[in-house]
Amino acid sequence: MEMLSTRKLYNNPFTICIEGNIGSGKTTFLNHFQSFNNATILQEPVDLWRNVAGVNLLDLFYKDPINYAFLFQSYVQLTRLQLHSASTPSPYKIMERSIFSARCFLENLKRTHMIKDVEAVVLENWYDWCMENTNIRVDLIVYLRTTPEIVYQRMQARARKEEDSVPLEYLRQIHEIHEDWLYRQTLFSLPAPVMIIDGDKSLEEMVPQFEKCKDRILNGQVENTTSTRIVLDTKA
Repeated sequence: MEMLSTRKLYNNPFTICIEGNIGSGKTTFLNHFQSFNNATILQEPVDLWRNVAGVNLLDLFYKDPINYAFLFQSYVQLTRLQLHSASTPSPYKIMERSIFSARCFLENLKRTHMIKDVEAVVLENWYDWCMENTNIRVDLIVYLRTTPEIVYQRMQARARKEEDSVPLEYLRQIHEIHEDWLYRQTLFSLPAPVMIIDGDKSLEEMVPQFEKCKDRILNGQVENTTSTRIVLDTKA
């Protein structure tokens, strides 16, 4: 009789969230960690956003944020919560963005008046409920700190259909909110220490920083830190 698999599932893995602007190199970072055998890699659920009962909600949001911002952000929060709640077959979970960074995009919608006050309140109340009633663990945030002009060039180069209408000014807005949150640390409370990596460099230049990040995690240096900021390499 064939034995059933008894592979262990981790309900509370050490969780690392990769944060940064659109085009900051998050997917490249995650791909570099694919060889990290003890980690489960969870990419941003873009495919889910592109097909909600046959509707490309991501495309609708970019083209008409006034009408679709609330709906899109609601679904984003749901899909991010599902990733946070998922058990993994590995002791480490590495996620592209998090439910915490969803607040950055909501903050920008509020600042630019793309969302009604009552809609923002509903999303914030839902977020608060999730924080109080679900097990959302984050042990480390890796911030790929990248200037807006560079991420705009990368976004143009990768030519993702939904991003055709995204202007440089939007990327500047998202950058400043990430700076307030993760670099200046003045916007939202931090759920975990922040490791800052200079994301403006080429892939070849960034690989050593990825390796430093991996080594610190594997050696337990992050788990034992009491600092809120770990700078591996940042801009002058």
